[in-house]
Amino acid sequence: MSAFFLSALLLSVAAYIHTRSEDPVMRPAHPIADLFWRGLSYLALAVWALMILRGFYTKHWADALAALLGSFAVNWWFGHRGPKPTWPGISMMFGVVGLGLAAYSYLYE
Repeated sequence: MSAFFLSALLLSVAAYIHTRSEDPVMRPAHPIADLFWRGLSYLALAVWALMILRGFYTKHWADALAALLGSFAVNWWFGHRGPKPTWPGISMMFGVVGLGLAAYSYLYE
């Protein structure tokens, strides 16, 4: 599995979880942590979109389409399971790891 594909999935889930956690109970209690999470999720969404566009431009169209459809499938799976108390931590972890993999993909793939 390529870093491109894996980063697209992780960044997609990181942004999706933030949008699904609108209830104040599902957000970090500390305002700084909530602000960090919001910024990280917006950055994850922007980098995800750039990854997909870059995939269609520089890679084979099937790689980019697989990343796009895989992102939709993983988001559906997380949405189907419903909100969990661990979602903010998972979202932040996926965002950081996804951004790292995206940087690796840009540099070496």
